[in-house]
Amino acid sequence: MAEIVRMPKLSDTMTEGVVAEWHKKIGDEVESGEVLAEIETDKATMEFESFQDGVLLHIGVNKGETAEVDAILAILGKKGENISKILKEEASKAPKVEKKVTVEDKVNTTPKIAAAPKTTTAFPTVQNSNKAEKTKTTRNGKVKASPLARRLAKENNVNLQRIQGTGDNGRIIKRDIDNYSGGKSSFVGIEQYRDEPVSQMRKVIASRLGESKFTAPHFYLTIAIEMDEAIKARKAINNSITPDKVSFNDMVIKAVAKSLRKHPSVNSAWLGDAIRYNEHIHIGVAVAVEDGLLVPVVRFADGKTLTQIGAEVKDYASRARNKKLQPEDWEGNTFTISNLGMFGIEEFTAIINPPDACILAIGGIQSTPVIRDGNVVPGNVMKVTLSCDHRVVDGVVGSKFLNTFKSYLENPVMLLGEESI
Repeated sequence: MAEIVRMPKLSDTMTEGVVAEWHKKIGDEVESGEVLAEIETDKATMEFESFQDGVLLHIGVNKGETAEVDAILAILGKKGENISKILKEEASKAPKVEKKVTVEDKVNTTPKIAAAPKTTTAFPTVQNSNKAEKTKTTRNGKVKASPLARRLAKENNVNLQRIQGTGDNGRIIKRDIDNYSGGKSSFVGIEQYRDEPVSQMRKVIASRLGESKFTAPHFYLTIAIEMDEAIKARKAINNSITPDKVSFNDMVIKAVAKSLRKHPSVNSAWLGDAIRYNEHIHIGVAVAVEDGLLVPVVRFADGKTLTQIGAEVKDYASRARNKKLQPEDWEGNTFTISNLGMFGIEEFTAIINPPDACILAIGGIQSTPVIRDGNVVPGNVMKVTLSCDHRVVDGVVGSKFLNTFKSYLENPVMLLGEESI
């Protein structure tokens, strides 16, 4: 028995569809699962597969034509089967169209009241030599285009008035937008990519930091530090006291080490069934290398001078880039520093480096207005962010540590004390 194939609803917002292409013609055999036609919706052009077997006996919507959802798209049945009854029944279900009243109708109709009749003028067909204008616009001047074509035109800033539609009665459809160049040469790009095996270093980084991020409940504390006095102190040290140059990073490491000595709760690690409070201070310093990131460790940093710290970090960085670091060089950290200030980064957050409970992200020193004694004056500010494992370090503990760290950098005399540089 013949079965009706109706215009499918292929999206939540679809109310009508356009047949972009028929893959079968009348008389062809169709198997379930075969692509019967391509339907253009308001979102995409999609392949429509048949849900039944049979011979294509009738096409209800020709290529390029529009039909509402549930309208007859096609009829499948046995070869030679009579489908006139089905078509007649469907026609009887269609809503009746009111006959348009013309002037001629009104002339031949006697009005029921004596008042002068209200006339309705029929719009005569205007012969237009410009076929494009005739076929692609409606009587009110609106361009005839599918919903999908309108959306694509809007996204690509295309004027629909300039396009010749190839759909039914000049309707503009998706392929017309795709084929329109606007009189300009179009650039055709090539999609390409390359896959590279993951290095062992990157595998370790992914494993350790992935585990850290998804198991340790991170929270973040940011503080702004005025660096004017630190700038003066560094300049004085480098100009007169020692031939070895001291960097801001060296000063940061020293300030962190002294702060950890005052706040041992931050110099700790989560062990699952215990919290380890380290009495020694080993600071990991993140170093970027070609394959990823290494974190060599400055051991007993609180007992080292600025120049000792600087020389050690430079040696680590050189050996890291030449792939000459040994495992003992990057093991045993109790706290980590990640500094991106030299790359122009103002502020960022870092993922905790296991087994540490905290990591300090150092931003760049920015020249900015600051308020001193009620006056706005030029200043230099550095923002730092402490990432904390909430299983070990609470907000108040982290905040106290940051304020101590801030006081050391804002008062470098406290940082240096009586120690040799």
